[in-house]
Amino acid sequence: MENKQKGQEEILHKLNIHALNPMQEEALTSMVSNVNTILLSPTGTGKTLAFTLPLINSLNVDCKEIQALILVPSRELAIQIEQVIRSMGSGYKVNAVYGGRSMSKDKIELKHLPAILIGTPGRIADHFSNNRFSKDFIKTLVLDEFDKSLEVGFEYEMRGIINQLPSLNKRILTSATQGIEIPDFVGLTNPNKINYLGTSVSKLTVKTVISPSRNKLNTLLHLLNYIGQEQGLIFCNLKDSIQGVSSFLESKNIKHSCFNGGMEQKDRERSLIKFRNGTNQLLIATDLAARGIDVPEMKFIIHFELPKFKDEFTHRNGRTARVAAKGTAFVIKWKDEMLPEFIKNAAVQDISKQAVRKPIFWETLFISGGRKDKISKGDIAGLFLKQGNLTKDQLGLIELKQDCAFVAVPVSISKPLVSKLNNTRLKKKKVRVSII
Repeated sequence: MENKQKGQEEILHKLNIHALNPMQEEALTSMVSNVNTILLSPTGTGKTLAFTLPLINSLNVDCKEIQALILVPSRELAIQIEQVIRSMGSGYKVNAVYGGRSMSKDKIELKHLPAILIGTPGRIADHFSNNRFSKDFIKTLVLDEFDKSLEVGFEYEMRGIINQLPSLNKRILTSATQGIEIPDFVGLTNPNKINYLGTSVSKLTVKTVISPSRNKLNTLLHLLNYIGQEQGLIFCNLKDSIQGVSSFLESKNIKHSCFNGGMEQKDRERSLIKFRNGTNQLLIATDLAARGIDVPEMKFIIHFELPKFKDEFTHRNGRTARVAAKGTAFVIKWKDEMLPEFIKNAAVQDISKQAVRKPIFWETLFISGGRKDKISKGDIAGLFLKQGNLTKDQLGLIELKQDCAFVAVPVSISKPLVSKLNNTRLKKKKVRVSII
């Protein structure tokens, strides 16, 4: 137990976390001592860390098979959890598999089995039906965002997956909302329920912005100019609405990314990368971005179109005012439009005072080499600092993927940098460098 405590302290130090919050402390105690746990806590309170810490502590270092399965409703959530566990530096291998990327990538990564496998129901069901690995050593099952993964559309696959886990002895279910009935096939007998949904002291402020016209685009522009130079999310209900907002902002020379379920997985990932590294400070998205995407802390989100249900409103708002930070959710409302009953105490915001929007500083470069080429972030930093002659202040966020990497650099030097570094050697690989 002492070694596990020491390991936990090292992990928290790597994550730059000084102490667990009360929800995480209670979850950790429950998941160590109880067979089944249901964890309900608002978005942004640290549920991923709450279940990954006890999960890592439960793994057998001598076992070379998959020991834990984490099922999630979206690709982005799978990727986020994989990144969190990797950043913990536990020494255990972790992989995420999901629809939208080639099966050959999965097969390559699964040649050396991870201790923890994360995946969407469809992709996991495919691997199960083709017997690509043993299921006999999987003892822990996590259903993250179970209110989505146990919906009717996933039921057939979820039932099939859980029925093929003969050694399962621990189940952990997490969500930021409650109300869904948990099906019998999950096997959740006598769970310990941890509910922090009503006790969270939120620092979220909800404000209403009145649009004089049914077409809210000009009001959105005035609001963005009022907010000024901050990163934020603009939520729409439909991908067609996203296209309309995107075209409008493009005509006003406001840089942004788009994110919806109709986009190719590669394009969705690149949109998030450019948003994370500051190339684009706005992300226009459907409710897909309300859950489990890895983006920086934001001071605001905008409901350009009103959500239809309370759960959607809750998850959208959860992208700001996370953990102990403050945040504002702006609701743009046509003057004759009625607000849903779940949007309460939203004072009207005067946006007549306009801030100055400054030009974006960063551009994103693509590098055609990644982890599989034994390339590290340090190797990439060395290339840009030494051969590219960048200063440390000019080297932005580096994101390393399996087969490529992305680097943020100042817009003003991005083109000369591409000319200088394209077709240079990184480790033993000749890499292409280009602007995305």
